Amino acid sequence: MGNSLKAVAAFVPSNECQKYLLEDLEEMPVDKMVDLSGSQLRRLPLHICSFRELVKLYLSDNNLNHLPPELEQLQNLQILALDFNNFKALPLVVCTLKQLCILYLGNNKLCSLPLELRLLQNLKTLWIESNCLQYLPEVVCELTLLKTLHAGSNALRTLPTQLRYLQELRTIWLSGNLLSEFPAVLLDMPFLEVIDVDRNSIRFFPSLAHLPGLKLVIYDHNPCRNAPKVAKGVRRVGRWSEETPEPRKRSGAVVEIPLDERPSPPPAIKPELEVELY
Repeated sequence: MGNSLKAVAAFVPSNECQKYLLEDLEEMPVDKMVDLSGSQLRRLPLHICSFRELVKLYLSDNNLNHLPPELEQLQNLQILALDFNNFKALPLVVCTLKQLCILYLGNNKLCSLPLELRLLQNLKTLWIESNCLQYLPEVVCELTLLKTLHAGSNALRTLPTQLRYLQELRTIWLSGNLLSEFPAVLLDMPFLEVIDVDRNSIRFFPSLAHLPGLKLVIYDHNPCRNAPKVAKGVRRVGRWSEETPEPRKRSGAVVEIPLDERPSPPPAIKPELEVELY
């Protein structure tokens, strides 16, 4: 019954209904965090925008497709979760929150990202997985502090060459796209530590042995004819992953260099709400 009442209250803009949705949250929480995930919201209660010292705002798993301009008042916000909603476009007011470090936009209906996203120069983690992106918006390449990019489960066929300018990028997740070739730009990104191209259509992998920062490459579920060559100590997840990446010849014999034990793939779901700020 409670969920049914919340669903009805979400349509009613009265103060009483807003307070019901907030469950009597009238003052800024001591931990500076508000979690309204799974609250069946169709609009953001404006009262939240008065919490000007708010640092974390979780609005995941609702029915939101727009945000009020008053959200701009939350200039201390560092984490904003908008995943599992109905956004067809990123509300521009999000791009005014210049202290954002982590932005969750996964599982929406986004086909592009606005140029104003470049204003978020403190952004370090961006989740845009499970949207309708047919290309990676070039504006992402202007987020110079970005360390982690989750862009899986879209319809990406290639990556922009400008991606190489993201010298802080360490982890890129591209599983479940339409890549038919290994993105060449990744070969020019020596600081990458994790590359995930699982569940694509890549038939041939170039050598990755020249990438000094690489720690893990996930390439499973591709129709590939070979495994990517990697340097000693780099973990691989995929077909032929247990084979030696670089056989070493000694006195005419081939001595295998053993890899570490094959790791389990990382979870496909978002980590728990308490995400460490970089």
